[in-house]
Amino acid sequence: MGKLLEAMLRVQLVERDLTHVRGRLKVRQHAVALQEKRIQQLRADWQALHDRAVQRRKDADSLELDLKEREAKVTKLRTALNTCRTNKDYAAILTQINSAKADNARLEEDALRVLQDIDAVKADAEKVRLQVEAEQKRLQDTQQSQEGEVQRLSRMLEELTAKRAEAAAAVPSDAMAVFDRIAENYDGDAMAVIEVHGKKPPHDYVCGGCFMGLSAEHANALRTRDEIRTCDNCGRILYLEPQSQTQPSD
Repeated sequence: MGKLLEAMLRVQLVERDLTHVRGRLKVRQHAVALQEKRIQQLRADWQALHDRAVQRRKDADSLELDLKEREAKVTKLRTALNTCRTNKDYAAILTQINSAKADNARLEEDALRVLQDIDAVKADAEKVRLQVEAEQKRLQDTQQSQEGEVQRLSRMLEELTAKRAEAAAAVPSDAMAVFDRIAENYDGDAMAVIEVHGKKPPHDYVCGGCFMGLSAEHANALRTRDEIRTCDNCGRILYLEPQSQTQPSD
């Protein structure tokens, strides 16, 4: 393997560690963010229930006021009933009283349903409030457990970033640009070994990244030239293991 590919492979080894650490750090940080998001949603749920309870309380008060006004009307009609002079007037007022009483009964049923709804909403709100408390405690535990690990992973990330920069300094800028572009597509895995299958020619060549077959041209070229060659299928930068360098061409 030539100096170019050796240098790029050293970058690749560090890049893999960097990708691994970044992933672990992201998981740790995401755990806290996810817990905070869960608490925010629960608080929004509690607020919605609280607002509903307040509105239903207003509905109940309105029904109660309406019922009192209607009951006062029934009382007046009863007083008027006692002063009727004709059967016709008596019957008309009695009809009004019966109609008002029926309306009042429906109002009482509506008011009862609203009060029951208020009790149910308050019970739901209390359950959510208890969930918020439990999730807040869990958040504190998560923050405490993750804090040390996040700091440790952050230090590892800084060290690996510096190590990568040192390794990348040995690679020409144009080659490094190719590496970075491919690494971005494959989570840092920019290079793939050419796997050589078969003890005797003709050998079969396979990309170690995508496991698709390769032409012998790639292996033969890398045995004699230090250059960037990419897999025809996945586009990763190809290289040969040292023991494959000396195998005869197909």
